[in-house]
Formats: sequence, C-alpha cells, structure tokens
Amino acid sequence: MAKEPTPQAIASEKLYREMGLTDYEYDLVQQLLGRLPNYTETGLFSVMWSEHCSYKNSKVLLKRLPTQGENVLLGPGEGAGIVDIGDGLGIAFKIESHNHPSAVEPFEGSATGVGGILRDVYSMGARPIAVLDSLRFGDPRNERVKYLVTNAVAGMAAYGNATGVPTVGGEVYFDDCYTHNPLVNALCVGLVRHDQIRRGIAKGEGNTVLYVGRSTGRDGIEGATFASAELSEDEQPIHAVALGDPKAGKALMEACLEMMQLPTLIGIQDMGAAGLVSSSSEMANKGGHGIEMNLDLVPQREPGMTPYEMMLSESQERMLLVVEKGSEPEYEAICAKYGLACVAIGRVTTDGMLRLLHKGSVAAEVPVDALTAKAPVYQRTAQVSHVYGLNQALEVNDLPIADPVTTLKQLLSMPSLASKEWIYSQFNTEAVDSTLIGPGMDAAVVKISGTNKAVALTTDCNSIYIELDPKQGSAIAVCEAARNLVCTGAKPLAISDNLNFGSPFNPEVFWQLEQSVEGIAAAARKLNCPVVSGNVSLYNETNGQPIYPTPIIAMVGLLEDASKVMTGKYQHPGDLIVLVGRNWPELGGSHLQKLIWQKPSGRIPTLDLNYEVRAQELVYKAIQAGLLNSAHDVAEGGLAVAVLESAFGTGMGAELDFSDGLTVSAALFGESQSRFIVSINPEKLPALQQHAQELNVDLKVIGKVTAEDKFQVVYNDQELINCSRSELETAWKEGLACLMD
Repeated sequence: MAKEPTPQAIASEKLYREMGLTDYEYDLVQQLLGRLPNYTETGLFSVMWSEHCSYKNSKVLLKRLPTQGENVLLGPGEGAGIVDIGDGLGIAFKIESHNHPSAVEPFEGSATGVGGILRDVYSMGARPIAVLDSLRFGDPRNERVKYLVTNAVAGMAAYGNATGVPTVGGEVYFDDCYTHNPLVNALCVGLVRHDQIRRGIAKGEGNTVLYVGRSTGRDGIEGATFASAELSEDEQPIHAVALGDPKAGKALMEACLEMMQLPTLIGIQDMGAAGLVSSSSEMANKGGHGIEMNLDLVPQREPGMTPYEMMLSESQERMLLVVEKGSEPEYEAICAKYGLACVAIGRVTTDGMLRLLHKGSVAAEVPVDALTAKAPVYQRTAQVSHVYGLNQALEVNDLPIADPVTTLKQLLSMPSLASKEWIYSQFNTEAVDSTLIGPGMDAAVVKISGTNKAVALTTDCNSIYIELDPKQGSAIAVCEAARNLVCTGAKPLAISDNLNFGSPFNPEVFWQLEQSVEGIAAAARKLNCPVVSGNVSLYNETNGQPIYPTPIIAMVGLLEDASKVMTGKYQHPGDLIVLVGRNWPELGGSHLQKLIWQKPSGRIPTLDLNYEVRAQELVYKAIQAGLLNSAHDVAEGGLAVAVLESAFGTGMGAELDFSDGLTVSAALFGESQSRFIVSINPEKLPALQQHAQELNVDLKVIGKVTAEDKFQVVYNDQELINCSRSELETAWKEGLACLMD
C-alpha cells in the first residue's frame, strides 16, 4: 500500500489541486481547521466542496427560484421534495443527472443513476411508484453515439425493471452538441403518508450510526469530483464510475421501507454522491450535532482500504441510518431477512465534529459545518452570449418548402421527433396499481392505490430554444411541461429541475445559467408551480465546447378524479379538430429550421405568460366538464406534426381545412406557444366556444377526425397534402428504430 503524502507535502507540492481544490479553497480549509489538513481530510473537503455536492457556483442563482406553495410539504434540501395531494398523502419526487459516468461507461452510469434516484426518494419514507427519463445524445448515425444510446437505455431498463419500479415516460432528443457529453437524467416519483415522512438528520447524543447495504469497494471514488470537471476525450476515469447491483437495490429498498416503520429511527440518507462523507456530514449538520465513526467496522469488499477510499467511495446500494441507542437488534433483524449488512459503525456526538477512527488512531477530525455550511459560494462573471443580440434581431417567419408532404415525412422521421418505441419498449411500463397513460404521449398518468386520484408526470426541455434565448426558452420549457400535464386533465403542482450546463467559468455559459434560472422562476411563479427539488450538472463540455444549455423540467400534476383522465389520441371519427391558441409566423429555433438550415438561429417563439395561463385553464376546465375527447400539446414540429401524433396508433385519419395569413411553412410547421390540438363532438363545440370567450382564448375549428387512412390538408383553399396516414406513420415509427437497428 502506497504511503499517503504528509500534510506538508500536500501543501508544498500543491497536491490538493489534483483533488479539485483551488489555492484559495485550500487556504480556506487551513483557516477553518487552524492547521494543515492531512490527506484524508483534504479528500473530504475536495468532494464536499465540489459543485456536485456544494453547488458553490450555482447556489447564488438557485435562491431566486420559488420554493414555497400551498401544496409544498417539503422543499429543497432533502433527498426529494414532497407535495400534498390530499387524504394525508404526499408525492415525493426528484430528478437527478448521471451525465459524466454515462459518457464514460453508459450501462453502469445510467443504471446507477436510476438506483441513486430511487434511494433519494425512498429515503424520504416514500415508496417509488414510477421513473421517467430525460436523455440527450448526439446523432445516432454516429457509431459511438449509437453505442452510448444502446447501453445507456439498457442500463436504465436493467435497473428499473429489476427493482419493479416502472418507467412510465420521459423524453429523448438528439443533437450534435451532445456527441461527447450525453445527458442521462432520471426522475423518480414516490408515494408517502404525511406521518411517515423521513429526513436525513443525525441528533441525540450517543445514538447509533448504522451502515446498511452492500459493502464498500473502490468503485466510484472521487465520483463527485469527476462530475464537477470538464470531460476529456483522452482521459476516461473508469474508476470514478460506481457499479450497481439492482437485486441488492431491490432488497435495500424493501428493507429501508420496512425499517422506516420503526419509531426508533432518527434519520436516514443515501450514501450517494461523495458516499459516506456526504451522508454523515450532511446528516450531522442538519441535526446540529457531530458524528464519530470507526472505519475499521465499515463492511469492505476489498483489502487494505484506506480512510480516504472508504469515505470517498460511491459504492452503490448503501444507506446511513441514525437510530436510538439500544434499538440496533430491530434493524439487524430486518436487514438479515433481506441479506443485507447492518453494522453499527459510530455514534452521534454533541461536539459538531466529524471524527474518523482507523486502526486505533484518529484518521480525520473536522467540523461538520466546515464541510457543509461553510463551503465557499461564488458569484461568477456573466457575459451576454456574443450571438444573442444577432438572434434577437433575426425574425424567421418563412422557410420556403418545395413539397409539404416530403417535408412532413422528413420531420416525422427526425430522431428527436420520431417514435421512441425502440427505447421505451425495453422498459417495464406498468405500475403496480395501474398505469393509465404510459410512454409516448404528453405525460404519463399513474393511479394512486386506494384512492380515486392519479398523478400525471412529465419531463420537458427544448434546448434549441434555450441556446438561442436562455430566459424565454427556459420559461417555455416550464410552460410546455405544464401543458403536457393539463392535456391529461391534471392540475400542475410543482417542479423538480435538472440544470445541465457547461463550465461556470465561461462567462457566456454562466450568463445562460443565470438567464435560465430567471426564466424558470418567472414561469413557475405565474403557473403557481414551485421548484421543490432538483440538481445542477455543470461542466458538460469537451475541449471547451459546451452542450446547449439544457434545464430539464420535471413536473407533477394531480387528477382528483382518475376517471376523467384524458388521452392525446383521437377517439371518434366525425369529431372536430380544434386549435386552442394562436398561430404566429415563428420559425426561429424550429425543427423545420434545423431540417433545412442544419443550425438553429433567430428569435424563438414569443411567450405571453398571462395568455398561457388562460389557455391552460380553458383546456383544464373543458376536460373537467367532459367536453373533450382528446387533448394534445402543439410543440416541436408544429401543427401538422401534432395533428398526426394524435392520429398515430388509432387507425384514424384527419382532414384539415383552415385559413390564416401565414405562409405555408409557418402555418403547418411553426412552433408558436400556448397551443393545443383538441378533438370534440360537434354538439359540444358551443360550450367550448363559450368557455374560450370567457377566458379570452383563441379557438379555431381546423378540421375533423376521419375513419379513413388519410391525411389531407387544405390551407387557404389550396390542397397542400393528400396522402395516407399510414404512410406518414411508418416514417414516424421507423425514424429512430431504423437508425438503431
């Protein structure tokens, strides 16, 4: 075993830089300790002060987000946020990234991403009921990208399916900016009773610190630091990727949910990012106490592990519990039933220190608040993107197209717009009680067992918009997520966001992040959807080239009456197809522009938040009143794509006949906001029109649902499209599948 450097060597040779600490931060560590830190202590600070754990470069911005609301039971700061859904029940949910590990080892990286987010949710006392994913990759025609897609999806499916938690929805987009930096974000949603909510807290002098789960190995060491640095094409630190065991993950979930019924449990937290050091120091800090641990007692699966390795390892399927002294046998019995280790490795103290014992000596002794509350916080320099002004000045209101049918087929077969069945067919999508709406539509809907309620779930983000206009694009992401929920008949409740950006040291990237937070905050306030949990993933760039800013919006909504759930698919031939909202000549940042110009530019669609609220209210009220037979958000690809998406899988077709003053490309493929496509029995149209008039929302009958295998578009009295619906559906179904197969 190599001898660890002395504190003097760490300081003089600046070895702390290799761990991720700057000169300023290392000096601050010395001030907090009043001495030089040893090797293990330097490691503790390096991971706890990483962006992944401390949010040191983003915390000043995150404070601008609204986090409180009438339905919020628990906001940011714990494993997951929790919102009230009535009847003494709450929904715990959080989205988190596993981007860097998935770029290096996509199967294990994505699998452990699912495992980690499951633990975050059930550590709150909630039983996970659903997982959703949000994925970004480069062009799937690239062999490396195809490898990443195949293995990342397989990893998520392997872990989720093995634990019995269904993957009920999500989204996947493809763009060259993600070629070297794929994004793997996973959302977990759980159900918890108000009186069973748990927190990660350590308190009560002398109470026992229990280690529960798999043994500790050398996998995942420095994972939090690795996730807080730019990726390099030449350097792929495989050791920083933890290895998961879904069978053990299932056992740990069931054991923890059972142990949480014991009244002697004080606190519980996942050993996630930064492993044992983060769970112990964060729990102690929240409880205003200290923790002393004997590392000789930590279950180890590799010989000769050092205190540094044990504390920084991110080995999976591990939990840290604090329980009342003397109650240990109750926990040991439950863990034995599930074949899990349960070892008392320490005790709670009142001195506010994290003290680590190893082989009869003190291996580390640092104040817990120095690792947590006193981590440095930075205000980085923000500089407006050099192309932002150019894009704002460029209005793209027409893109000439030679043949609308050919263009439509090309759009439908673009990997980002095409069917994602190749992906979601690999997942178990059926919830234990009932998945009312699964993958492939605006939002997933899961029935809540023992009630007449259901929850709607979605993830959303159009990163092209945010690249061109980060503030308005981020507000659009929030609004589109809410529209997705409203289409199912759900009332949006709250947000969990995952902010995926490049390096905060790049002033233009930090400006994007700042503007994005402002946009999310504005839309969240207007829609009354607070941000109750989330994650920040920075340094998503390779060789100085960042990804498009990608703030994923995960949103949860409530259906009080599950019998009123609405699908986005047409139900009856003869129903009228109605456009809710207004068409504008807006093609900047559209998928049509990407198809024709390859690179997005120009001003993105406008967003009137007041109008957005009214349009959503109209559709929500119409669904509750039983007026609609289907409702679908008009988003990427525009009106023609949305109309067809509602027809695909039904065997029905659509005939459109409408007029306005726009060009053909803007009318059919523009991506104006605050729009829905709904279908309705003609007899109920007057009632819908009355609601629209009261709310001052535009409404236009643009066509009808047919029983024929047909898609016809007559626009401004000119027939533009007349082809079979099945021909277009084939292009949509095969767009991604053919590339992957």
